[in-house]
Amino acid sequence: MSNAERTTEQWTSKQAYALSVICLLVGIAGGWFVRGSQGSAMEVERASAATASQPDTSSMQPTPEQIRQVADKQAAPLIEQLKTDSRNAALLAKIGNIYYDAQQYPVAIDYYQQSLKVAPDDASVRTDMATAFWYTGNSDTAIAEFNRALSEEPNKPNALFNLGVVQWQGKMDVAGALASWQRLLDTNPNYEGRAKVAELMEQVKKHTGMKPGTQAKTQSE
Repeated sequence: MSNAERTTEQWTSKQAYALSVICLLVGIAGGWFVRGSQGSAMEVERASAATASQPDTSSMQPTPEQIRQVADKQAAPLIEQLKTDSRNAALLAKIGNIYYDAQQYPVAIDYYQQSLKVAPDDASVRTDMATAFWYTGNSDTAIAEFNRALSEEPNKPNALFNLGVVQWQGKMDVAGALASWQRLLDTNPNYEGRAKVAELMEQVKKHTGMKPGTQAKTQSE
């Protein structure tokens, strides 16, 4: 067996571990974002701490090629299913999620777009696609897609949270970001990450010279 074949076999045997590492690295690299359908208070808390403390993961970082190999292997049986079920929106979105988690954002966007052609009202898929657009450097399209997701599900917390991040980091629109996060808090009283969102808002206000405790105006729908 060649060294290359041995490396591939070893990598395949450790896919579960590798994918958990990838998810950790995505969380650190992405900094703030939460998934459209899987965001939680834990993710928001991790995001709040991301810029304050970053663990040394260099010793366990897979290469981009290895990450893509894992994603391709995981997606392969699902892609095979598409041959007989090409308009399965959930299946297309699941493949998109695999590539999203592997940081293969253009590929993820392609599958999300295919899913949304079948089920255009799925706000969770559109939220993830919008976030993927942000990662490719397209903040304007990301904001447009977040807003479209919110037109389908006006109080969707993860769309509001991620929209605020793009407004803040991508467009330097602090007022817009604070308004999105305020709308999140106002319309989702039981949102489990609300304490961390409020903390983030106060940090942003402090760093931009706004008076702490000032309430942002809620965005109109």
